[in-house]
Amino acid sequence: MTRRNSVQPKAIAVSKEQSGQATMWRVLWLGVLSLVMVMAQMLSAQARPESLAPLAEEISPAVVNITTSTVIEGRTGPQGIVPEGSPFEDFFREFQDRNGGNNGGNGNRPQRSSALGSGFVISEDGYIVTNNHVIADADEIQIEFFPGDGQPIELLPAKVIGTDPNTDIALLKVEASAPLKFVTFGDSDTARVGDWVVAMGNPLGQGFSLSAGIVSARNRELSGSYDDYIQTDAAINRGNSGGPLFNMDGDVVGVNTAILSPNGGSIGIGFSMASNVVSKVVVQLKEFGETRRGWLGVRIQDVSDDVAEAMGLEDAKGALVTDVPEGPSKEAGLQAGDVILSFDGEEVKNTRSLVRTVGNTEVGKTVRVVVYREGKTETLKVTLGRREDAEREASTTTGGDDSEAPKVTEKELLSLSIGVLTDKIRGELNLPAGTDGLVILSVNEVSEAWEKGLRAGDVITEAGQQKVSTISGLETRIAEAKEAGRKSLLLLVRRNGDPRFVALNLLK
Repeated sequence: MTRRNSVQPKAIAVSKEQSGQATMWRVLWLGVLSLVMVMAQMLSAQARPESLAPLAEEISPAVVNITTSTVIEGRTGPQGIVPEGSPFEDFFREFQDRNGGNNGGNGNRPQRSSALGSGFVISEDGYIVTNNHVIADADEIQIEFFPGDGQPIELLPAKVIGTDPNTDIALLKVEASAPLKFVTFGDSDTARVGDWVVAMGNPLGQGFSLSAGIVSARNRELSGSYDDYIQTDAAINRGNSGGPLFNMDGDVVGVNTAILSPNGGSIGIGFSMASNVVSKVVVQLKEFGETRRGWLGVRIQDVSDDVAEAMGLEDAKGALVTDVPEGPSKEAGLQAGDVILSFDGEEVKNTRSLVRTVGNTEVGKTVRVVVYREGKTETLKVTLGRREDAEREASTTTGGDDSEAPKVTEKELLSLSIGVLTDKIRGELNLPAGTDGLVILSVNEVSEAWEKGLRAGDVITEAGQQKVSTISGLETRIAEAKEAGRKSLLLLVRRNGDPRFVALNLLK
């Protein structure tokens, strides 16, 4: 026992010494690791190129100039690069063609007009992407390739493979004697505000030119349901249209399409259609010569806060169905007043997200659509049609024969003067025969109804998501909403055939 006790203090001392050494080694190791990480960051920063010249040399052979010519009948002035009625007419002003001032008194004779733009090669066999407005209505399209050192400029004729006016994208094709240098699409969703980008093209017809800047904003909308623009301060001028916007890896993240400018020149606000939109369009143009977008077959509007409250929804999200014409959704059982919460497994945030998701979905695919209806969710299966077919087959509004009109009654409700529809009113409003509902005869101009856009001539077809055609029916819906503790009443209102939902406060 005595011998064992005499050894114990020494063992304890050794244990403490070993523990201290281990702690010291851990501290040293952490210090070394931190130093290595700092040095790695410094080396990485130093490794970044101080010049964009290597990137320019890599991508420039795939960028092209585009010259189009068009025969203009009875031309009386210089012809512009943008066809009349183009959605981007406000962004691209007219270019004078090269012979515009030499025609003397021959302004009424057919003449040939030229226009300039840019593009880029996406395959070695000669497929080229540009803007639709650059080549629209052109009789001839010439592609000018970036000249190499000591090499002459090469010109090749191009044919149009397909166009998509909705995204202002066109796909061209040239036949070259050798494989062409090309660039690839990058993932535009990874582009962050503040990332460096490079634009290349043919600004103002001055020849190949490069400009650099940053991504100024994302997800900009300009003119359509499929818009997804990257805003950049890289200099984009007339003639850059259709040219590529590159990231620092040399991938195309956008197609330069529009500028915002009071004077026609670059002021640092340019817009490029995101590559993730363009690449999908290009695939369809290459395969079919046209786009084939999915079609759900409903009219929709965003869910506002007051509409959500009136329907008993917790959050103002989803897409509110205002009308279900003949088509896929009607066959699947969707109804006006449904709120689409999910489409093919993806959450629907608003109408824009639904339109884009549906458009990117394969035609003929059967998808699950989750809707909110009368306080609960339902899942429906919808087989998508094709939007382009539906647009072509859209019929014009037709009228009908008048029938015996009921006695007109009217009453002041919800700051509205409301009357029953008569055949005479149907005729004045160009409504189809048999249209039921209540017509708004006048609106108090200091009321909430006026602020929300209701006007005389609007037709109320539903109240509280139930059809109404009599004054008493509307009064019943108002009473039911108040009894249920609702603060507002949801009305389905039609104007010139277009439906929309409006929630009116019942407490005012």
